[in-house]
Amino acid sequence: MEELKTFDTAKAEQFSGVLVDTLNKSSLALMISIGHRTKLFDVMDDLTPSTSEEIASRAKLNERYVREWLGAMVTGGVIAYDPVLKKYHLPSEHAAFLTRRAGSDNIAVFAQYTAVLGAVEDEIINCFKNGGGVHYEKFHRFHEVMAEDSGQSVLSSLENHILPLVPGLTQKLKKGISVLDVGCGSGRIINKLATLFPKSQFTGIDLSPEAVAAGETAADKLGNDNVKFVIKDLSDFDRTAPEEKYDLITTFDAIHDQGKPLNVLKGIYRALKKDGVYLMQDISETGHLEQDVKHPIGTFLYTISCMHCMTVSLAQDGEGLGAMWGEEKTKEYLKEAGFTSIQTNKLAHDIQNNWYVVKKN
Repeated sequence: MEELKTFDTAKAEQFSGVLVDTLNKSSLALMISIGHRTKLFDVMDDLTPSTSEEIASRAKLNERYVREWLGAMVTGGVIAYDPVLKKYHLPSEHAAFLTRRAGSDNIAVFAQYTAVLGAVEDEIINCFKNGGGVHYEKFHRFHEVMAEDSGQSVLSSLENHILPLVPGLTQKLKKGISVLDVGCGSGRIINKLATLFPKSQFTGIDLSPEAVAAGETAADKLGNDNVKFVIKDLSDFDRTAPEEKYDLITTFDAIHDQGKPLNVLKGIYRALKKDGVYLMQDISETGHLEQDVKHPIGTFLYTISCMHCMTVSLAQDGEGLGAMWGEEKTKEYLKEAGFTSIQTNKLAHDIQNNWYVVKKN
C-alpha cells in the first residue's frame, strides 16, 4: 500500500514566500549589474538627494531608463526615496557595498554574472538533455567580468596579503625570477606583477585568444616588455610543459575549469624548479554538500559551477570537475601530481577561495 504523503500548509506557504523573494532578488541582481556598468551607483554616491532628471544628467544617461531603474532600486530596498520631493538617495551604508570606491567589498561586480550566465541558458538546457558542454567563447563578457572580479579579490590584496603568504617571495621578485601564470585570462594579475617587478620575467598561458589579446594590449600600454602571453590548450601540459623552468607558478581560480585538471597540475609540477613555489587560488568549498549548504554564497558558487566552470571543461571532452571540488579533492590532486608540501591559507577579505602554497618537497 502506497504511503500517504503529508502536506504541511504552513511550510508550503513559507516556501512560496521564499520563491517570490527569489523572483525579486534575481531581478534585483540584473538591475544592480546595470547600475554598476552604467556607474549609476558611483554617481549617486557623490550626490545629495536628487531627482531622476538630475541623476540622469550627471550620469549622462537617458532619464526614462534611469527612472525605471530607480523604481527597481527603491522597491528592492537599495535606494531611499522621498515621495514628497521625488528625490532619490543612495545611503552611505549601501554605497559601501555597491560602488567602485568600496574596493573588494563591491558586491555589484558579482551581480554581473547573473546576466552573463543567463545568456547561455539555452545552451546549458541543451547540455542537460544531451550532455556535453558549452565552449568558452560562448560566454560573452565573461573574461571582462572575471578580470574585474579578480581585480577586487586579487589585485587589491596582491602586495599586502597574497605575496606575503610565501616568505621572501617579494624580495625574490625584486631581484628577478621567472614566473608562469597558468590560465591567466586577460592577464591583469601578471601585468600588475610585471609592472611592480621589472627585473622578473612573466609568462601567461590561456586557452582564449580573446583573453590573451587583451593581456597583450594591456602589456603594450603599460610598457611591460618583461611579460609575454601564449595561447594554449593545457590538456597535454603534463607532457608539453618545460622542465624545471620557473621559480614561481601561479593559478587564480583556474584549475577546476580545465578539461584535464590533473594533467595541468602535473605540468605545473614538471615546469616548477626544485626549490620553486606554486601559489594556487581556488574555491574553498568542502566538496561535501551537507557542509557547503552553510556557505554564505554556496548557491551562487554552485550556479557558477554548473553554468560555467563544469560546462567549459566538459566542452573540451574534459573531466567536468566543477568549482565545488573542495579542499579535500584539491589536495588529493596536488599529491597525485607529485607535490608533497601543501599549505592552506585563507584571506579575511576573500570568502570564496583558499590560497595554497605548494612545493615539491
